[in-house]
Amino acid sequence: MVGEQMRIGYSCWGFLGPGVTDTPDGGRSHRRTLVNGLIRAGHDIVFLQANRDLTEASHNLTGRYTWDSGLPEIDALFLEWRWPIPGRNITACGTDGHTCDLHRQVQLVTGYTRGQRVPTVIWDKDLQLPPGHPLRGLPNVAVCEPALLPGPGAASLLFPVADAVLDAANPVALAAEPRPLPLVYIGNQYDRDGAFGAYFAPAAARFAHLVAGKWTDTSRWPHLNLTGRCPFSEVSHLYRSALATVLLLPDRYARAGQMTQRLFEAVLAGCLPITPASIACAGRFTPPALHAADGQHVIDRLRHAQAAAGTAWHVETIAACLERLGIFRLSRQIATLNRVLERLTDASCARLPATSPRPR
Repeated sequence: MVGEQMRIGYSCWGFLGPGVTDTPDGGRSHRRTLVNGLIRAGHDIVFLQANRDLTEASHNLTGRYTWDSGLPEIDALFLEWRWPIPGRNITACGTDGHTCDLHRQVQLVTGYTRGQRVPTVIWDKDLQLPPGHPLRGLPNVAVCEPALLPGPGAASLLFPVADAVLDAANPVALAAEPRPLPLVYIGNQYDRDGAFGAYFAPAAARFAHLVAGKWTDTSRWPHLNLTGRCPFSEVSHLYRSALATVLLLPDRYARAGQMTQRLFEAVLAGCLPITPASIACAGRFTPPALHAADGQHVIDRLRHAQAAAGTAWHVETIAACLERLGIFRLSRQIATLNRVLERLTDASCARLPATSPRPR
């Protein structure tokens, strides 16, 4: 039962610390929060992918966490789902640009999920697991998505924010901070061209702004102030310098009501998240005062925010955003994950003969 300590094998291709600048790993904003929450809940965590913190960022966390490149004894497997990426993880091991995340995931699924029938949670953070994938039909597998409208058979497991961080956020202090930059966007281009052109680009033509991230095809927007990727440690500072941002999502995220970490990164820094009204469940993420139907509406919202900066409206709007972050509370995500693990573990035990030991 999950009330007892479980040893969870955790597979992720990313970092627990700041990592390196040239990486698309958005999980740095919440991965360590989730892991520490699981540990505080009584679970033991062993990381099953490469220790990228050590090998790439020279950040030694082996005194606090455990990595294992084999197939150690575990009670459950937790996968941050990886998918085939041409030129990267489907090439031969050892070739230039190869990453071994997918090969390792196949090894883990083959050894644990299929071979030992270990209870397995797939966190499909990028909505890349096909609807008809064979793993979805296995009785020892549960699929979770960080969306408010998860797909059929999937549970909602959102990106977590530590309860203490939410409780300590002060809208009065955040509204009082100087914000010399009207508009900022932090994030990469991946699958966001439509939303960017419709909502952000028109405002960027009117206001001083900054776009930090990997944007390789911007010929349609020659007016952009692009700075390239910024170190993860600078994300909060950039948001604290800016009055507002625009929440841009790939269409598949928008339809599922899946909000990225950019929402809570911005709100916790006091940066107002102007939100395309077309995003499913937009009202669950931000107040109506920040919703925009098109690019002109973004401009209007930003002009109003500039005029009202530091006023009671500013404080109340930040407070309304902070209140809505409650759906991301770590305590809620840990409770959800514990329920999923308990269901899988109970089902696994029920399928074993009475004389069989508890699966390890």
